[in-house]
Amino acid sequence: MSVRELAVLGTASQVPTRRRNHNGYVLLWDGQGLLFDPGEGTQRQMMRAGIAAHDLTRICVTHFHGDHSLGLAGVVQRINLDRVPHPVRAHYPASGQRFFDRLRYSTAYRETADIREEPVAAPGVLASPGQPEAPPFTLSAERLSHPVEAFGYRLAEPDARRMLPGELAARGITGPDISRIQREGELRGVRLEEVSEPRRGQRFAFVMDTRLCDGVYALAEGCDMLVIESTFTDEDEPLAREYGHLTAGQAGRVAAESGVRSLVLTHFSQRYSDMAVFAAQAREAGFEGELTVAEDLMRVPVPKRR
Repeated sequence: MSVRELAVLGTASQVPTRRRNHNGYVLLWDGQGLLFDPGEGTQRQMMRAGIAAHDLTRICVTHFHGDHSLGLAGVVQRINLDRVPHPVRAHYPASGQRFFDRLRYSTAYRETADIREEPVAAPGVLASPGQPEAPPFTLSAERLSHPVEAFGYRLAEPDARRMLPGELAARGITGPDISRIQREGELRGVRLEEVSEPRRGQRFAFVMDTRLCDGVYALAEGCDMLVIESTFTDEDEPLAREYGHLTAGQAGRVAAESGVRSLVLTHFSQRYSDMAVFAAQAREAGFEGELTVAEDLMRVPVPKRR
């Protein structure tokens, strides 16, 4: 059975707390494992969450501030220590290549794994199903607004068609003929459109450390799940703007206006103790879908298709 869920490894912002580790998120998607923003302590959090190095197929770094990348060294070395047999692709801002190099080779270790560096130089598609060794989705990046260069990531499953058992039976299409009409589009005068309906592919977006900008909305549009920073509450919006962050209300408004189904708020400043205010402000901004105020080590399933 396929699994599509988010494993939350850490939810703090610049300063970790007793309850919140630095950032770290693993999206499990039908055998693929995408690790986003491995902050300090990510290797240990993976162990606590039951995520193995073998589960990882991609690493996606939004930007090179420490709370989003200092754990990269440990993760890379663990991938090599465990002799992960498949390629692990690493995406990160190309302008931060020197930081990636320093983290990848911060200490001596034996390289046994195939870690393929695929830096992001501009917005666009990073991987798609039509490419060799490609994932069953399109992965793309959009530029965000932060004091250092930053990109958000979006995963989109291709649209497909859902077969209608009643319509198939009424036209005498059974067994191997079902696969045949899916491949060929027509069988014995029956068109695929007559026995199926469109099935929209699922969409996921990861948005960290940014002010409101066009990239935020481009990433969030129509997502089944949006993981988004909400470092500050609305009362501290001037601070958010100054340091390149979002508030809970801004995140909720983006999700509402973009048709998001499941909203995951994270990346919280250590200055706050009452986390209920984040959910309240996202709701006040108009978001009515599934809402999660992230905690370390929780699992959040991607919503089932409608």
